Amino acid sequence: MSEPLESQRRDFLKSASVTAATALTSSFFVHASDKAGNKPVVIGTGEFTYECYHNWGEVPDHIQWHNTHGVAVDAEGLIYITHRAPFNSGIDTVVVFDPAGNFVRSFGSQWNFGGHGIDIRKDGNEEFLYLSITTTKPPDGSQPRPGLVTKRTLKGESVWELPYPKESNVYESPGKYSPTNIAFAPDGGFYVADGYGQNYIHQYDSEARYMRTFGGTGDAPGKFSTPHGLWLDNRPGRDPMLIVADRANARLQYMTLNGDPVSIVGNVSFPAHFDIRGTNLLIPDLHARISIFDKENNASVHLGYDAHWTEQVLEGFKMREQPERWENGRFIHPHDACFDAEGNIYVVEWVATGRVTFLKKVT
Repeated sequence: MSEPLESQRRDFLKSASVTAATALTSSFFVHASDKAGNKPVVIGTGEFTYECYHNWGEVPDHIQWHNTHGVAVDAEGLIYITHRAPFNSGIDTVVVFDPAGNFVRSFGSQWNFGGHGIDIRKDGNEEFLYLSITTTKPPDGSQPRPGLVTKRTLKGESVWELPYPKESNVYESPGKYSPTNIAFAPDGGFYVADGYGQNYIHQYDSEARYMRTFGGTGDAPGKFSTPHGLWLDNRPGRDPMLIVADRANARLQYMTLNGDPVSIVGNVSFPAHFDIRGTNLLIPDLHARISIFDKENNASVHLGYDAHWTEQVLEGFKMREQPERWENGRFIHPHDACFDAEGNIYVVEWVATGRVTFLKKVT
């Protein structure tokens, strides 16, 4: 998660409160291994079988991972990761690696403590980053730094920035707006999830002009409690719809492209976001697992899942600050995940030390 601690507690109201964590330096290709320490742990089953490599990526000296939040892969295979560095720390928010885990570049120190969602879309002949920067409450108690959504080149140059949607008339002040993720509409527009703010979703056209707002707080169809992630579900054989990770309501919601509720899907615990490859829907679940659903939204696999392990992870949320307890092939709090072109998966976790895991598909 990327919200202030009081919002984290709100999200986890079914469990104990979240505590601060100490730092752990990531290392390059420190592989998850078996007890003999000589081969990676293999997780999953059938076509969803993966070698598990934790602490992936060669993190440079000027970057120290904190809560890792978002991950996306561009057409060249470069991996973009966001994390939530301490307020005014000067640490870049977006860090880019090549497929071998070598550091390529970083940028975005101005977004300290707000780095969250990241997605990539091709506009014309060029790919662009779309970043969701959450509202930041400075530790000195001063006025919150408002959240925003920004479109950037792959090297971090600004194309535009969108402040809070004043036109929606649902906010008392800009600081109430805290966007978490973006989904892309078929016509070139996009949707913004105010997942850590007022539980609304805002729709924009292809020119980034405001169109409409829907949702709001609640558990009735069409209402949300932490609409943390969202995606255009246009898998083959399905009518394109917006799917929302209604996280604190422990469900997925399908909406029309205009924001009308259609259906609700269960078999999730605390869903965070999505990715799609072919007919498969990838769901990072903050409650210690990565789920893959088939075209009919039946669970094909829950990667890393074990009921006893999940109980340990959720007990007071202490394990996120105790890396010595982390087991190879298990997850703590997956916050985002995405496929690459070969069907491998990158996972980033909401742990204060930050953690990136590479799941290499076994063919």
